[in-house]
Amino acid sequence: MKKYIPSGLTLLNLLCGSIAVLYVVNNNYVGAAQFVFLGILLDFFDGFAARKLKVTSEFGLQLDSLADMVTSGIVPGLVMYKMLALTTNNSFFQDVFPQWGSNVKLSGFEVEWLPLLGFSITLASAVRLARFNLDDEQQNFFKGLPTPANNLLIISLPLILEFQENDNINAIILNKGFLIVITLLSSFLLNANMKLFALKFKNYAFKGNEVRYIFLILSLIMIIVLQFAAIPVIIFMYLGLSALDQKKIS
Repeated sequence: MKKYIPSGLTLLNLLCGSIAVLYVVNNNYVGAAQFVFLGILLDFFDGFAARKLKVTSEFGLQLDSLADMVTSGIVPGLVMYKMLALTTNNSFFQDVFPQWGSNVKLSGFEVEWLPLLGFSITLASAVRLARFNLDDEQQNFFKGLPTPANNLLIISLPLILEFQENDNINAIILNKGFLIVITLLSSFLLNANMKLFALKFKNYAFKGNEVRYIFLILSLIMIIVLQFAAIPVIIFMYLGLSALDQKKIS
């Protein structure tokens, strides 16, 4: 019976991702974020449960990636599509590249070209997950930004708009150029040839886990001070600390 527990948690992650898609389609980013957070939490616990119960399997690995493809692949791509769609008529890019704002008709349903760039995140996530499944090295570290971390980066943008109430930050986030850069950077980081430390503790001693403890403490402080605006800062801090600790990551 215990062998079904991790897969059950994975399927709940997939369900959360599916519900999050519905919320994003209906422009409810707060509801989407709630199910994204829950899905990412389940994604952590399914692997934890499999290791603790000693029921890890190839089937579980493949199912986990399929669930992540929805929760942390389709959802952030769709969020970015929606965010870019908000900016199609109010940016300097419209004057320089007017064709970017034109529409293509698909059986009576009009789709704008530029927002489709958001789905490059979905495509990059698929490549990242496929590589992860075939890479035996990524047991104690990651190569490239993990899809859940990237998902948090993208989903944080509409949450900042919703809750931070800062006109300067809002102007940056709703700038088409900024969103294009974040989209391309996100797609690149998912498959970057860079080792990133995993939050897996072999023991809880400070020695040997310095970077992990520093990261967790600073992240907690930033969340308290900056709230949702802390999420992008934490993601880039994660990248920075990993870059400084390359020799110890193995």
